[in-house]
Amino acid sequence: MKQTLLLLSLLTCTSLFAQNTCNELFISEYVEGWSNNKALEIYNPTNNPINLSGYFVSRYSNGATTATVANSVQLSGTVPAKGVYVGVIEKLDPMGTGQEAPVWDSLQAKADGFYCADYNTSNAWYWNGNDALLLAKGTLPASPTTVINATNVTGFALVDVFGKIGENPANETGTSSGNNGAWSTQFPYSTGLGVLLTKDHSLLRKPTILKGQTSNPSFFDPLLEWDSIPPVIVRLDANGDTLFGMSGNPILDGNWSSLGVHECDCNTIALNPATKALPSIYPNPSSGIVFVNTQNEIRKIQVVSALGQLVKEINVSAAQPSVEINLHEYQGVYFLRLTSLSGQQSLHKVIIR
Repeated sequence: MKQTLLLLSLLTCTSLFAQNTCNELFISEYVEGWSNNKALEIYNPTNNPINLSGYFVSRYSNGATTATVANSVQLSGTVPAKGVYVGVIEKLDPMGTGQEAPVWDSLQAKADGFYCADYNTSNAWYWNGNDALLLAKGTLPASPTTVINATNVTGFALVDVFGKIGENPANETGTSSGNNGAWSTQFPYSTGLGVLLTKDHSLLRKPTILKGQTSNPSFFDPLLEWDSIPPVIVRLDANGDTLFGMSGNPILDGNWSSLGVHECDCNTIALNPATKALPSIYPNPSSGIVFVNTQNEIRKIQVVSALGQLVKEINVSAAQPSVEINLHEYQGVYFLRLTSLSGQQSLHKVIIR
């Protein structure tokens, strides 16, 4: 009962600003990749930079209803206006093995900050697919055993919840045990039915989501607010054929090229205050030709592969209300990074068949 009351207190003591849209940070990408490849991308939908020193992340492990300072970490750095901040677990020793295995170089390169090098000091960044995460405002107290709630944390305000606090989702066999579970695609999303999405996956917040989840959900449906992508992709050559390593197995790359820019409808106001509409991209999927209706707001279009490689860049003049992009030589998933007249960016996924 005491734990339940603490959880209710945590989830009800939220500030009014969190109920509005496009005016507070929220989690925009979740990475639970192979080994220690774990990252969170935090998006700033406002028109001003936000200092992260007043925010923290907590992990609710294996269905726990409470978290302590030892399960949390104070953030640092700044999130630019309409931009993102990528936090990665601090496993950087190239000689590390097992629990100390290093984060892949390609994910390290995406990091704006590293967190939780020592599990015994803070285990906030050690999530598996069955752990709920909390992004909150406030200053953590010094004692590692202090419970996270509005009474104990100075300036506390709930900003975003990933998963469902107090629920330990099951694995593929339908049993909730250890670190094997994850929230999945089939109702009630916690019994292992369907495809497990919060482990060995990356999840991208849908562009239509304009604020964080500021209460504990009755059910956590991962696909309600998130798009799912696998943790790795097969490396292809210039002809689109699979590349193989010396062992004869396909070469795999981390699938986190989307880290670093978030596509969100909150950006529409910055890109075009008059219409509050994003430039349209069509057709999508496409057989090779993609049109971008720039609304005379876009000045640069970059085509980025799923591996994060820049494959094409187009400078757009003020007199071009529409741009035609020829992508016949490409196939698969690509991202269009649009840069506006004011220098702000938005990211758009396109599929070339």
